[in-house]
Order: sequence, then C-alpha cells, then structure tokens
Amino acid sequence: MARQSHLDHLAAVPLFSACSKKELQAVARATDEVTVPAGKHLCEQGAIGREAFVIVEGSAEVRRNGRKVATLGPGDSVGELALLDHGPRTATVTALEDTTVLVIGAREFAALIDDVPPIAHKLLKSLAARIRELDKKTYG
Repeated sequence: MARQSHLDHLAAVPLFSACSKKELQAVARATDEVTVPAGKHLCEQGAIGREAFVIVEGSAEVRRNGRKVATLGPGDSVGELALLDHGPRTATVTALEDTTVLVIGAREFAALIDDVPPIAHKLLKSLAARIRELDKKTYG
C-alpha cells in the first residue's frame, strides 16, 4: 500500500482521528499491515494477547463463550486490553472475509502511547464506552 494511502487509512480510524500527520506517521511506523484470510482467527478467547488489531478493510466476528457479540468493520479495533495488561483474550475474533488489519505489538504500543498522547485519550474513551455497554447489558 502506498505510504499516503496508509496514512489516509489511519486517519479514518476513530482511535487515531485526533492525531496530527506527524503522529500518524509514528503510528504507521509502529504498525504492520497484514491480510488475514477468511475464517482465520485474529485472536482466541483465553489465549494471552501480545498485539492489537485495527481493521482497515473487511470484517470480523467477535464471539465470547461461543456466542456472537459483535461484527467489526473498517476502523474498528480489537485487542487493546491485552496490550494494557497482557492478560487473556476476552473473546475470539475471526475474519469473515479476507481482512486487512494493522497489527501493533505491546512494546510498540507502549512507545506509541508515550509518543502520541492523543491515542491514549481516544483509547480511554473507547474502553470506557465498552465498559458502559457491558454494564448496560449486564445490569439493564
């Protein structure tokens, strides 16, 4: 993918939307672009997580305890919790079609949070929204 196109994709991702061009370049350096074939797991529930994924193109299904809980598409991210606490995955995520993702490892993510503060703020908002949604589902 051409470099400018890569930056355009990153700028369209909600997690990175508050970033300047310079910050987006730091994100691009910290990530690898990978195509995941349809049917392949990006991550499996219970496995220890060492990376997060941002969907650029395609879609993926999220299952928790065998039950479908979400469908993800371009701009959605998954795996951030594992980057923060290195704990087990809370769900299995499977590509529904050939899906292009940006992959970021724990070490690169930690450096990125230090170098690009807007990402930390966006991530906190995203995680808070997920917690509120889970709380609504659990407690009505």
